[in-house]
Amino acid sequence: MYKKISYIAAVMVVLTGMTVKAQVTTQSPYSKFGVGNIKGMLLPQFRAMGGISTGVYKPSDYYSNVNMQNPASYPGIDLTTVDVGMSFGLTNLKSGNTSESSFNSTLSHLVIGVPVNKHSAMSFGVVPYSELGYQFTNSATLTGTGANPSSQNVNYIYSGEGGLTKAYIGYGYRFGHLNLGANAEYLFGNMLQSRSTEMVTPTDQVDNSLNSRMQNKNSVGGISFSYGMQYDIPLNSKTSIILGYSGSSASTINSTKSYIVTQYTKTAAGDENTAIDSLISTENGKTNLKMPLIHNFGFSIQKKNKWMVGADYRMGKWSKFSIDGVNQGLQDTYGFSVGSQITPDINSIGSYFNRVDYRVGFQYDKTYIQLNNQDIKQMAVTFGFGLPMARAATTLAIYKINFTTELGRRGTTSNSLLQENYINFHLGFTLNEKWFRKFKFD
Repeated sequence: MYKKISYIAAVMVVLTGMTVKAQVTTQSPYSKFGVGNIKGMLLPQFRAMGGISTGVYKPSDYYSNVNMQNPASYPGIDLTTVDVGMSFGLTNLKSGNTSESSFNSTLSHLVIGVPVNKHSAMSFGVVPYSELGYQFTNSATLTGTGANPSSQNVNYIYSGEGGLTKAYIGYGYRFGHLNLGANAEYLFGNMLQSRSTEMVTPTDQVDNSLNSRMQNKNSVGGISFSYGMQYDIPLNSKTSIILGYSGSSASTINSTKSYIVTQYTKTAAGDENTAIDSLISTENGKTNLKMPLIHNFGFSIQKKNKWMVGADYRMGKWSKFSIDGVNQGLQDTYGFSVGSQITPDINSIGSYFNRVDYRVGFQYDKTYIQLNNQDIKQMAVTFGFGLPMARAATTLAIYKINFTTELGRRGTTSNSLLQENYINFHLGFTLNEKWFRKFKFD
């Protein structure tokens, strides 16, 4: 067991090193609102099916997955499971006749599932909750008056970075055909946002402009809870329907707020000099975030070790979200996912490709953002593969590589808005083994 733990630790170190070199915070102007772009507590194998998870229990007798989105699924973990992964993304931002592309990558998750007995299991880990990352400029012309009638061109530069992460621990129990489960979650992270006002100086003049920047930082850390239930209806010995529900309770998360206004100048080359002065500074102000109530409903129809189809519907009361007691003007959300998985022959000896899991799905969401009286919507087509790895004769371990691709779009170019077209790649490594089994000797 300790060799396996060392192996996992080594993989984590390598992945972290790769991420530090490659990581760029997400490039999405829509992440300016709320807590950023919501990621969801989903592993790559679920994202490949459009994100269905609420009614997904245990599609195979040969391996285990961790479905954190619905903790009622935990009793299906009958092998010690470790899942670690990375995400990569290509984003193209389009507005009118202009466009811009960016590449991002990050270490995405580390989760562990452990069977407790034949009726229950627990899980714990760390997963991303939201991403915040953007920079854009609005230009304007200020018209002079009185003794100074000349006009002045100004750039307003908006930027943000950071995001929130969830660390969780959960437990699920099976009562006959009914599963119940819950997670205790710790939401933490930093959200840093700023607005700079920079005077535009003609190229033939010396830039002596005094610019200013307002910067807000929220350092978040607090506890929330999620819960779920599943009920399976057997159709025959191998086929069943699973009905599911999961949700997150409305919660108040503590936060420490910092606010600072600074003045600065720029060099002739356009580089920013060290701040000259801080006009206003507020450090470590106590505040909070009021998170909304979330509901998820779903079902799946599955034939063990062969195929599965399912759908989810979700809704969130984001109109109740507030920071420091101030409602952020967000909209209630809703969305749905449909997806499926098929494994041609999980026991095939002659063909490796017959043992591969093939997954496909679609998702649609009305986000919590509304601009120019238009709802910002998001949709994506997803597909992926579960690639089994050869196992040695001396071990009971089962390894699987899960690869997922998301082809999606957020927003629109109509009404002078911005459209994001993205391709996200998710890579996960799954290890299953009976680490805590008892040996019997004659």
